Amino acid sequence: MKTPDLIGSAVANTFRSKTRTLLTVLAIFVGAFTLTLTSGLGTGINAYIDDTVSSIGATDVMTVTKPADAAGGLPGSDTGPAEYDPDVVSTGVPGSSVVTLTPEDIDAMADIDGVLDVQATQTVTPDYIEGPNGDQFVVATGTLVADQNVPLASGTAPDDSIADFELVLPISYVEPMGFDDADAALGQTVTLSVTDATREAHLVDATVVGVAEEGLAGPGGESILPNAALTDELFEAQSVGLPEDEVDRYLQASVWFDPEATDAQIAALQDRLADEGYTAVTVEDQLGAFTTVIDGIVLVLNAFAIIALLAASFGIVNTLFMSVQERTREIGLMKAMGMGSGRVFSLFSIEATFIGLLGSALGVVIAMVAGTALSEALSTTLLSDLPGLTLIAFDPVSIVVIVVAVMLIAFLAGTLPAARAALADPVESLRYE
Repeated sequence: MKTPDLIGSAVANTFRSKTRTLLTVLAIFVGAFTLTLTSGLGTGINAYIDDTVSSIGATDVMTVTKPADAAGGLPGSDTGPAEYDPDVVSTGVPGSSVVTLTPEDIDAMADIDGVLDVQATQTVTPDYIEGPNGDQFVVATGTLVADQNVPLASGTAPDDSIADFELVLPISYVEPMGFDDADAALGQTVTLSVTDATREAHLVDATVVGVAEEGLAGPGGESILPNAALTDELFEAQSVGLPEDEVDRYLQASVWFDPEATDAQIAALQDRLADEGYTAVTVEDQLGAFTTVIDGIVLVLNAFAIIALLAASFGIVNTLFMSVQERTREIGLMKAMGMGSGRVFSLFSIEATFIGLLGSALGVVIAMVAGTALSEALSTTLLSDLPGLTLIAFDPVSIVVIVVAVMLIAFLAGTLPAARAALADPVESLRYE
């Protein structure tokens, strides 16, 4: 029997007992369906995390701070009250504070082996932002570093190479400030107010060049994104009246390193910074724990899908054993007519693999349809506050791997009954009643 005939015969034999085959296919379907959905869940969430990472900062940049000495304590504690230090500033997180960085710190970091560049982060605290309608709103400022991606609803990112004052406006501010939509805000002039050390207000006009979408993390949210010229202008305005030695004080700095650096080299650089009294974290460090949790959840869900597939494999074994039992005389006749044991083994193995193909294809297709519909429904309801998130996304390579894996499991499950058929004695098989 030629190979095409062998395959055609195997496919036809699969449907001899339609009910038994259908039940086996449904068992495989459950496992393939679950595995496809959980794989899509992991793909969708990790893709969103990757987008979030790119919006938070470049992958070759560390955020560096100088943590305060925790030698002191609260009144009544064993260590006694902490001494006042004008250079220590709270980070806004309870129990967390940092020592402000000075130009000397910036120079010191630049001299550390592995550091390519250092840029101090100027902290600007505007009083409000005002649009054409005259309404004033509380606003914060974010910062952008090189290669940082801003998720924009309209417009472009601010240009740090020009002297004009530009900013990106959060999309949540568009309508309250009197703009019809994101496009209408582009090119409009807004006013920022900052107060200096003498309590005098300074007004700075800037042009809106982009509108940022909302996101899980990053420089968007309720923060404007000014270009370098605007940041410098606001920083200088709010520093008026400060003693000269207190002007150049920064809460954090950005440190650039080799983008081709390995994890070990990055960790070594972090250790060198730590030896000098600084704490450095990368974007991956900030979201690493979140990614680990998601991967762990997907792994557990995938384990349940694998268990379902293993249970289905017993169904394949049972189906083919029953088929071998029912076709004993037929097997004897085929062998008596010259079909070798290898061809008989192949015949039943192809049947098992075809059952796996049916179940996996059915599970994958329905899972993709259901997952896409569910993801679209959630994006407009429960997950509407996370624009850009496709909860369940499907990677073609993963889909192919799932189908092939299920077919392989089916093939392995069919080897035992196929081997029994291949080893059957033709004389005894022809005598079987």
